[in-house]
Amino acid sequence: MSKIHITAAITGAIHTPTLSEHLPVTEQEIIDQAVGAWEAGAAVVHIHARDPKTGKPSVDKETLKTIVSGIKERCDVVICVTTGAGLGMSIEERVSGVPLLQPEIASCNAGSFNFYIAPIAGKLTNPKFDWELPYVENTEDLVFSNTFRGISQYVTTMYEHGTLPEFEVYDVGMINNIKYLRDKGVIRGVIYIQFVMGIMGGLPATVDNLAYMNKTARELLGEGTYVWSCAAAGRNQFKLVPAAIAMGGNARVGLEDNLYLRPGVLAKSNAEQVEQIRRIAELMGYGIDTPAEVRQKLKLKGGDKVNF
Repeated sequence: MSKIHITAAITGAIHTPTLSEHLPVTEQEIIDQAVGAWEAGAAVVHIHARDPKTGKPSVDKETLKTIVSGIKERCDVVICVTTGAGLGMSIEERVSGVPLLQPEIASCNAGSFNFYIAPIAGKLTNPKFDWELPYVENTEDLVFSNTFRGISQYVTTMYEHGTLPEFEVYDVGMINNIKYLRDKGVIRGVIYIQFVMGIMGGLPATVDNLAYMNKTARELLGEGTYVWSCAAAGRNQFKLVPAAIAMGGNARVGLEDNLYLRPGVLAKSNAEQVEQIRRIAELMGYGIDTPAEVRQKLKLKGGDKVNF
């Protein structure tokens, strides 16, 4: 590819407010940081909602609609709505934003695994909110459940509303899940994959593992049949994402995945991370896709056909 697109994952459902004062939690903070990421070069923003008073991950419909509407009013960025939502939520809670908002893209986790973030507790010596420590500590006994029935329900709901699934792939077996559901006719059209590397319980964030993931996708799904991007957790973000670009993938950064700009330096915004990965990509000789170019590449329905 001569051009790549950048996704900014704005707030997520992993990091807690105590970990960084720059993590956006209110509707306005999330809107402002999403628009800032677009101004810096992101063509896609990946959106979660949080309780504006406590920062706890939320699936409140009005909060989510306020966020995406506020972003759309100010820019033409492609909005991807999460179905990951918050750890421990039901399928119905997680998918509720799709029929409500009918976004252009929604995330679709491609398999089950142990989503373990309890080590974060060591950094929460004086948490701002009572929910933070139990939230991360309880992941010691958490399976992030994404069964074949659940994945099929997410995908079917998305297609009913003209929404493209973005398959979040945390380990190599999940590629086989995508192939199986494609062969059954459940998954159709453009296959868009986000390799999410470095979550404890998933595949470690190494260049060898990323190359193996892409090789497996190429062998199982077919050369040229999918578009892919890469996200990497924590300190691995700016080590692995440039490698993904060099391999022909696209880039995801953002405070959902990593709170830092470089070792010991907190990112003050999502825009700072977008600016950094954009500079890296351009130094490598790649151009940066606009939202319009991403809509064409992924065959999206367009921002005028969403329900917000």
